[in-house]
Amino acid sequence: MSHDQPAVPRFLSDLMAQNSGRLTAADARLLDVLLSDPVRAAMDNGREVSSRAGVHPASAVRLARRLGFAGYPEFRGFLQANLLDAGSDDFENPAARMAARLVRATEGQLLSTLLDSEIAALQQVRSSVCDADIRAFSQALRDARRIFVLGRSHAAMLSALIALRLKRSGYDATDLASQMHLLPELLSTVTADDVVWLLSFRTPSPVVLDLRFAAAQKGARTIVLGDIKGARMDPPAALQILVSRGGVGQSQSLVVPMTIANAVILDLASIDGGRSLAALDAFKAYRASLPPHLPR
Repeated sequence: MSHDQPAVPRFLSDLMAQNSGRLTAADARLLDVLLSDPVRAAMDNGREVSSRAGVHPASAVRLARRLGFAGYPEFRGFLQANLLDAGSDDFENPAARMAARLVRATEGQLLSTLLDSEIAALQQVRSSVCDADIRAFSQALRDARRIFVLGRSHAAMLSALIALRLKRSGYDATDLASQMHLLPELLSTVTADDVVWLLSFRTPSPVVLDLRFAAAQKGARTIVLGDIKGARMDPPAALQILVSRGGVGQSQSLVVPMTIANAVILDLASIDGGRSLAALDAFKAYRASLPPHLPR
């Protein structure tokens, strides 16, 4: 922003209110376009916004200057800053989260930006998760009669991977996410000797909350891998590891929780008296003995 301009209010609505007496009909059409799709507004350049509003290509630049900016690029930077604001609706909107990542990515360096994001998220795990947290999880799994794993949405992929690795390590593990049609039958067999491992990020899904409640009724031990919001359950889990997958505009992929899950399963192999290693060897030998056309 130009140095001779007053401080810019944070939100576009404040700007509109302050400058309402100076806005033209073309400005109103541009603002309608911007407000109708804030995510796209933060991505488009001035010419694209003007085209969508059906006004002269220079109109977006004139609007930006009337609102106190040196030009449209500076105005778009303001819109992008609001998009990246962690306080704006928690980014529950998937399109907003995707757009925020694109905003953070320097043009031509998308992969590099994503890698930096993942590395930063993994680095913060060092200060938020300790070996004692991992050991508590692995001990709960080791002592369980059966293990039920559930994650919804993107976390369903991690749920499947965890259950698969536990099965190959010799544990009676079930991925509930892949058997939702059998959920009542499976839950009816849960006992106090079982462990329910829930994966929950952002906001717990209704299924996750209901499963937590059902597990509590059965007396099963519940462990949760999630973040602060994802772990808000009633009753609370017996054990939980809470970790951030990155800030607003960062990739927030499954790399962080997958790394923690891998650490838990590796630690499990170190404390189960050779059970995991023996099961892995047996599975390898059995898979090698299968007929060539069966999946391996």
